[in-house]
Amino acid sequence: MMEPLNTAMREALTENLAESLVAPIPASTPRRVHGATGLPGKATVVVGMRRSGKTTFLHQMRRERLAAGSARVRLPYLNFEDERLAGLPGAHLGFLLEEYGRQAPPVGPQQTVTWCFDEIQVVPGWERFVRRLLDQGSAEVILTGSSAALLSREIASALRGRAWEVPLFPFSFPEALRHRGQAVPGHPGHGTAAERSALEKAFLDWLSVGGFPEAQGLGPAARGQLLRDYVDVAMLRDVMERHGVTNLTGLRWLVRHLLGNAGTLFSVEKFHGALKSQGVAISRDTVHQLLAHLEDCFLVRTVWMESSSERQRMVNPRKAYPADPGLIPWFDRSGRSNLGHALETAVLIELERRRCAVTYVRTAEGYEVDFLARSPEGGEELIQVCADASDPAVSARELRALAGAGSAFPRAGRRLLTLTRDGAPPEVPAGITVQPAYQWMVEA
Repeated sequence: MMEPLNTAMREALTENLAESLVAPIPASTPRRVHGATGLPGKATVVVGMRRSGKTTFLHQMRRERLAAGSARVRLPYLNFEDERLAGLPGAHLGFLLEEYGRQAPPVGPQQTVTWCFDEIQVVPGWERFVRRLLDQGSAEVILTGSSAALLSREIASALRGRAWEVPLFPFSFPEALRHRGQAVPGHPGHGTAAERSALEKAFLDWLSVGGFPEAQGLGPAARGQLLRDYVDVAMLRDVMERHGVTNLTGLRWLVRHLLGNAGTLFSVEKFHGALKSQGVAISRDTVHQLLAHLEDCFLVRTVWMESSSERQRMVNPRKAYPADPGLIPWFDRSGRSNLGHALETAVLIELERRRCAVTYVRTAEGYEVDFLARSPEGGEELIQVCADASDPAVSARELRALAGAGSAFPRAGRRLLTLTRDGAPPEVPAGITVQPAYQWMVEA
């Protein structure tokens, strides 16, 4: 027999619900998130790396519904990390519906209640309650949660196809501009020379700082400590605690390698061999598992080689990238400028933000194109990223690779993205678009 809801939890739920129905909705920098509209009958589940802004985005969705005409009382919000709710079983979440009925006026047939739940994964059995809300037909449900405990495959299993996943990334370049109070130009390629120069400077700053909201405006020392702390928490809580990983040494080596070598080819076999040569005891299977865990918690993104053969795809190395370009300077020990790596990382994250499926291409002649992006609408585009293609020898190499890949993928558009306007090639063949990456990001 289920234990009754204790008085402290009952009071905490009642108090939090009452406050959420009248308290001002927190303001934040507006985020532009592709696919955030959701689907009828499905819970919208916001996922992403820790500290990327999931909770503030949830409040943004509440503000949007308020602006669209929802009554304030129809936007309840509960954060289940309240220490008074520790140990709350999912079977008692139904108390929220009873209490909402007492605190709010009766809901008419056309008056949808948007339930917003933060960190709901800490409540065992939460999924049954959410399915019940969806089955009632008069509720919209928005969930956010730690990437350590609310992952894609678990959402699919827990909600049985009743979830619409919305990935959230750190600030894009336009979002970072808005956060700093700077205008986002509508046509960045047509401004004055001074305006273009200011935009390029802001873009270079963003590549260095990255997009994590809390990192904006911090000096290098504080920012470095903050971002290293993010990585440590992801390793300790999202990988070690969650999956019972005990090989901390191997995990740290892997994280340092992946975050410090953005955009390079990564082979589990070669990395395993390198660890063995350093006396680090770890199996190949463990390296595979650790890499999967790091992708699950969104700390690392990997890109497979494009191939119609599954075997060929599996035997070729992947390209690995950090979750944000701002992480690179704190893990790259080469001493070289890492603007090219940061630029390539930023382009990949922007493509994923646009919900594109991304691979890289290696042509029969041995040339490589950084990305083949397939949009949700079915379009294809080959994208080459080069910080500075103004040197004729460099531009010839980059454009030759695009041309070769274009022959293999005739439906795909071809685009070369550079760091600045001055990095454009001296001559561009017909059929290839060349532009600074910041212009491409702003115009989307």
